Amino acid sequence: MTDGAEMRHAPTLARIGRMLLLLVHLAATAALTGLVWVVQLVVYPSFLLVGGTPAWPAVHAAHTRAVTWAVGLPWAVQGVTLALLLVRDGPSPLLLATGVLALTTVVVTVAVSVPLHSRLGRAFDEAAAHRLVRTNWLRTGAWSAGTVCAGLLALAHASGAGRA
Repeated sequence: MTDGAEMRHAPTLARIGRMLLLLVHLAATAALTGLVWVVQLVVYPSFLLVGGTPAWPAVHAAHTRAVTWAVGLPWAVQGVTLALLLVRDGPSPLLLATGVLALTTVVVTVAVSVPLHSRLGRAFDEAAAHRLVRTNWLRTGAWSAGTVCAGLLALAHASGAGRA
């Protein structure tokens, strides 16, 4: 049996729980966005400077190891929080857009980036390196837009606008 005070606080606790979930999702997505911008503007262009030199195999292998560790946790958190929000709240246009953007990063990574990195891991290929830089703009855009959507979801919830 519940008392009246517990009943009055249940909606407040649910709002706090949803806000926490939205903020964790925003933080994970923003972390991935910051990382992908550094990769896009600094790391991938440097591949073109180092590729073809004796240092290339070690540089690419070190990059692959480090990035795997750097993206693993925030990417998992992004996916889990998105899934929880969808299950908990059901789809809304903004939440669905956020999901499509997150899915875009997965598809581009699996279908384009990983095969290009595999090719570059075997030997430097200038055409593959240029294609990696060009196609990574898709992930950069998707994660950037996903951060905007995640921020809008949190703002809508904080302002009391309800489910966005």
